[in-house]
Amino acid sequence: MGLGVCERCARLLEELVAYVRKLSRELVERIKECVRAISECCCLRKKTTVPRTLYHPVVKEHERRAALELLQHLDADSVQEQQPHASETLHCSGSELTGIECLHALNTLAVSENHELQQSAAAYLLHLSQQLPTALPSEFLEPYPALLQSCDLEVQRTASLSLVNFLVEHNVNKDLVVEMGILDPILDLLESEDPTVQCNSCACVAMLATSDVNREAITSADGVLQILVLAKSYDPRVQQNAVGALLNLTRSERMLEALCREGALPVLALLLQSADSEVQFYSCCALRNVAAVPEYHPRMLGIGDCFLLKSLLSLLSSPVEKNSCQACLCLRNFCVNVRTQEELVALGGVSPLISLLSSPAVRKAESAISLLSALSQHPPNRGTLVEEGLVQAVGKLLLLHGNSSSAIVSHGAMTLRNLSATPTSQQAVMNSECVSRLLEALAAPSTTEQARVCVASCLHQLSSLDLLKPLFAKEVTADHVSHLVSFADQTDNPELSFHAASTIGQLGMKDAPLLSHHSDAVLGYLLRFLKSQEVRFQQLAISTLSTLKNVGCFADAISGKLVQEQLLRVRMQTERTSDLLRTVPSPLPRLDEAPSAKGSEGSDP
Repeated sequence: MGLGVCERCARLLEELVAYVRKLSRELVERIKECVRAISECCCLRKKTTVPRTLYHPVVKEHERRAALELLQHLDADSVQEQQPHASETLHCSGSELTGIECLHALNTLAVSENHELQQSAAAYLLHLSQQLPTALPSEFLEPYPALLQSCDLEVQRTASLSLVNFLVEHNVNKDLVVEMGILDPILDLLESEDPTVQCNSCACVAMLATSDVNREAITSADGVLQILVLAKSYDPRVQQNAVGALLNLTRSERMLEALCREGALPVLALLLQSADSEVQFYSCCALRNVAAVPEYHPRMLGIGDCFLLKSLLSLLSSPVEKNSCQACLCLRNFCVNVRTQEELVALGGVSPLISLLSSPAVRKAESAISLLSALSQHPPNRGTLVEEGLVQAVGKLLLLHGNSSSAIVSHGAMTLRNLSATPTSQQAVMNSECVSRLLEALAAPSTTEQARVCVASCLHQLSSLDLLKPLFAKEVTADHVSHLVSFADQTDNPELSFHAASTIGQLGMKDAPLLSHHSDAVLGYLLRFLKSQEVRFQQLAISTLSTLKNVGCFADAISGKLVQEQLLRVRMQTERTSDLLRTVPSPLPRLDEAPSAKGSEGSDP
């Protein structure tokens, strides 16, 4: 063998080789037998495209007829001609079917064990929801519970979509949907693993939540927690509809406690940073509704390290106009609290708000000036507001939008009035065009009566400041005086009349010649003020008469009988009041010490 072994060893080797060959043949045969046996097992048989089922329900004869009737309806030329009222006839191609028969067919197919028949019923309702121009009769809501509770995913998708269409188009009564027991199946579908079903069911809840009664029903059925779970969904459609449902739930103050209890506030605050602008908008609107109730401010502002305020300030710079506006309005609701105002200013919120005033978008500017007006009411904020250039910004704002927005005029005037208390702000007014803009806005046809009152009040305040009197003498023209006299002389709006007349009274002798053309009107409203039962009107009339007594065209009239009689009456009235006060047995506290002295100005003499 060439191996250098003995005959005995060579024989043993030959026997080993023969054994291995035999064993290999047996092993190969055994392997083949195993493969053959495995291949014949049912688990490795080739699967068809149609899944095998152990049970396939038999289509019953009445179900077959119902399906045929609905198919005839779906073949009709126009559903607009099919008014599905139980008392009317639905015209189909080649046949006629009454509303009662149609409803009976729908109910039959809806409860069938055959999913294909359920799909037919759901498809008919979807077709109807896309074409029906009138209200859906309440009887046609009866198939929905069975369809929404179907085990077939396609039936759930189609039925829920048709219900969304009916709700969106206001073809069904929302309260009736809940009364007929459809809410519970809808809430069950919120737990579906299918995004389409989740999306449709969330949309249904959002639409139903526009009713006060339905909001309570949703909350009572523990629907809030399910909606909150979907508000964190990764599917943008599902998330939008879920947050929309939360928004509608916040429209009722009675639901706010339930939402807070279930943990809605942290979720909504986090959604302000969503990449989806619609989700940002819905969550910001919902937070604004909650913030309208100061009771919930501690809970909202206690989220993280000023997390909510920071998120809202970040949203101010959003390129989406409605989001920026909602952030302003939400912050405005928080600013009823002085501490929150201080935190907002400390976080640097003034600068982005002032930047919004220069926006060409009216709504942005309106929202920003509304919030800034609220901040200006708190004295500690005023220094920062003036330093940030708010006075100059308001002047430019009135120039930009003064003729198009009364809201801007109102809040701009109130802001200037609030800021005018310090010499720094008065100097800022001197260096701006605010006074001339206010005088123009007062007479502008687009300015509302309420806005005019705000402007007149601001002009009254500014004209009374010694530093600004020269500015008024320079800016006021004959036209401005004419408008002021006209507003002072009217009786429909006492506040506007008072502030316009007060501004005239502050103009002084330098502008008396401008009043000479309106002497009759001025004396007319001054006599009316003297007859008024309000002390402030009487005092204003006396101070104005004192200013004008040396002006030629007014001197004779002031010394005349009518005016003197009214002055005498006021004097006698005042003396009578003094006599009555002396009859009080115990001495009255001084006026500046009296707790109610603040409100004495408008009391009766």
